[in-house]
Amino acid sequence: MIAKLRIVLALAYVAVATLILVPLQVISMKTGLWPETVILKIWHRVILGALGIRVHVTGGPARHRPLLIVANHISWTDIPVLGAIADVRFIAKADMQTWPLVGFLSGLQRTVYIERERRRKSGDQAGEIAVRLVNGEAMVLFAEGTTGDGNMMLPFKSTLFGAATMAIADGSAREVAIQPVAIAYTHLHGMPLGRRFRPLASWIGDQDLAPHARELLESGAMDVEVRFGEPVIFRAGDNRKQTARLVEERVREQFAAALREPSYGRPKP
Repeated sequence: MIAKLRIVLALAYVAVATLILVPLQVISMKTGLWPETVILKIWHRVILGALGIRVHVTGGPARHRPLLIVANHISWTDIPVLGAIADVRFIAKADMQTWPLVGFLSGLQRTVYIERERRRKSGDQAGEIAVRLVNGEAMVLFAEGTTGDGNMMLPFKSTLFGAATMAIADGSAREVAIQPVAIAYTHLHGMPLGRRFRPLASWIGDQDLAPHARELLESGAMDVEVRFGEPVIFRAGDNRKQTARLVEERVREQFAAALREPSYGRPKP
């Protein structure tokens, strides 16, 4: 009964907030009266509040532009987690564009959609990301290409790192900062999740969104670590694949550290 009441109240909270914020976001996009990310941040925080997800941040987005933020990927909730704390745009799978409501809201975020399965289009997609980078937008790339189980990371795909090469190739930028970011879900109701229960936060790609969202609403009170690392500076002549491996190593280090010693629950000195 309590779980059902929590779901109803959370959905009502999100619905009311969305009805208020969507028109404000549309006005922002059409007029530029205020930065578009202002409303987006508020909306992402609404989602996190409804889900009961608390975010603990170490470091922050680099000020260097162009900036490509490269993170591991565990769940659809990674988007509001990062969107609530940073002025960023996202790179997402093309099929998300067709999802009811989600596709519309992603459009308000000016998401770049990619088709990872169609290699012939990878150059065009990287080119679009490069344009956005040069225009000063911080882009988030979930480089695994899919979601992990919360315990282990998958290998990074280097294709879209080519956006950094393209941003430099036409002389629009001398260098691109590529910042490694680790996301780790660590606690539920104040208790460490551990290897057995971390997959509770994970949203595997072929899983339906609604049941997973319901599970998170029922459970609530989850803690997530976000750790921003020092950016890797990518310049003309640098090797895309080698850079991808270096960034992957740094994300893995931060991810392992967040699971091993999360900031939440750590005794204060």
